Amino acid sequence: MVKRFLKYVEITTKITSLYAFLNTLLFMIYQGKKINIPLMAIFFVAMFVFDLTTTAINNYIDSKDYPEMLPINRKAAFASIIIMFTLSASLGLYLAYRTGLFVLLLGGICFIMGVFYTFGPIPISRIPLGEVLSGVAYGMFIPFLMLYINDPTYYLTLTINLESIDFSLKVVPFLVFLLFSLITTFTTSNIMLANNTCDIEKDEAVSRLTLPHYIGRQLAVRLYAILYYGCYVAVLLMVIFKILNPFTLVFFLSLPLVIKNIKEFKVEQKKETTFFTAIKNFIIINTAFFASLLVGIITNLFIK
Repeated sequence: MVKRFLKYVEITTKITSLYAFLNTLLFMIYQGKKINIPLMAIFFVAMFVFDLTTTAINNYIDSKDYPEMLPINRKAAFASIIIMFTLSASLGLYLAYRTGLFVLLLGGICFIMGVFYTFGPIPISRIPLGEVLSGVAYGMFIPFLMLYINDPTYYLTLTINLESIDFSLKVVPFLVFLLFSLITTFTTSNIMLANNTCDIEKDEAVSRLTLPHYIGRQLAVRLYAILYYGCYVAVLLMVIFKILNPFTLVFFLSLPLVIKNIKEFKVEQKKETTFFTAIKNFIIINTAFFASLLVGIITNLFIK
């Protein structure tokens, strides 16, 4: 039963949220930020359980078209969704209570995106927004929430009273955040892009018109490569603008492996043979980024 449940929630795909959390944690250490360990532990559980929940909802809804996607019976599948959703929502509300309204608003957006990814009159997964929203949810929302929970005034300030709502955004810190977040954003988006590119015909048969349907297979494959190269441009820009120190350029040692996988995917786009290149590249790039941040932290100790 446990193995079937883990298959149902696709536990092996949870590397997306795990890497987003770990790389953001390391980036915060690199920047010398104080980390609220109890709140980060609660956030991790809420994030991870909700990631399981969205996958469960996705597979539960899609199993109507693809029955083989449901390894457990429908009653158990639905019950697990309710339990996981309740747990993650409760933890999210507690975090909002401890940290402020902005966490509630952004967390609410995450919940809406997760629930309506495959649910509702026009599910996100059936329109050409899945790649963008999945990348933003993991690559930007998770890091932003982590950074905000630990330091609510560093990136923005939000004050609400009976007479006015005052909002201010600190441009430079926010641009730093955007550059940092592109690595997880692009690599996460590419997992869905590769999946949808492999499944164009299969998805079209059930009116699931994803991004590759609209831009075509050839352009989708080209975009697949561009997003990976964008990760390296982001790191280079962070070094140029002195957000990261030059030693973090060890990140570029991963480029040959990534190029090899890009070439494999360009040859053919099949679920059974080349889709896994997107998973490989996600692991390669995010592990390399984690390692480069670690190198940056260590070298900063000696430089200072």
